[in-house]
Amino acid sequence: MPVPVTEEERSSPLFKYFEREIAPVPEETAAKILRGDFPEGGGLHPSEINRLLDEGYLPGESGIWVLEDGGLMIANLTDMPCVTPEMFDWWFAWHGLDSLRYKIWDRDEHYYVQSQNVAQNLDETLTMKERYRNTTHAIKEALLPDQPPVDVRLTFLPPEKIGFSPEKLRDFGGTIVCTGGMSIMCHFLRPTANGSELRTRFWFGYSAVDGKVEKLQGFPPGNVRMGTAMLLHNIKEFTHLAKILPEVYAEFKDDFRVPPFHDPREEGGNT
Repeated sequence: MPVPVTEEERSSPLFKYFEREIAPVPEETAAKILRGDFPEGGGLHPSEINRLLDEGYLPGESGIWVLEDGGLMIANLTDMPCVTPEMFDWWFAWHGLDSLRYKIWDRDEHYYVQSQNVAQNLDETLTMKERYRNTTHAIKEALLPDQPPVDVRLTFLPPEKIGFSPEKLRDFGGTIVCTGGMSIMCHFLRPTANGSELRTRFWFGYSAVDGKVEKLQGFPPGNVRMGTAMLLHNIKEFTHLAKILPEVYAEFKDDFRVPPFHDPREEGGNT
């Protein structure tokens, strides 16, 4: 069931995207994830993150793996036809300014977003990368439709801060959206012949501080099932974003107007 929307959101030109059906994870894919059916040796330690910049693919492009030191890696590969790195950077600079923009991304599980750095997001002297890097989003979301939403804060970092080599990045034609606080998240988008492909990695049990990966003390030994909901959610939300982003970008790429702020505790409305 879709998340609640306000009457104001219903009157927005964005609302037509909210009304679009979002496809569930294919049954065969979901069954494979629930079985933990992933090839051995597919895990990539976050200290080896620069291997993502190599040509081709790594053994673990989609799945969940427990690493030798007890951390957990979740990976997903999403084809994004007609999506460019410029569109992806724009999306992360733009969508945190309005909860409806977040809701159209995944209407079943995305409840609320608010950038904590609006002035930076709106600064036209900055590139799109600079508009969202070193900013924080306050988020309310669930991982699965039947789960209660939780509050999350994500601070987006320059990729060098989670361990990418500045030298290697100079020749990279894609873009990287990443965080590195109490876990490490990396959305690695690279161009393809028909658009782009997104190689996502989550590493739990680690943090990245000033370019160095640290193992978190007290993190329980990884369990494949810990990442099941995260992987299912990631497949669903980014498959849908791939479908709508070219169209949303074409219509709203120059529209950075900020709607009135809404406190999620006060938001009502019906679906």
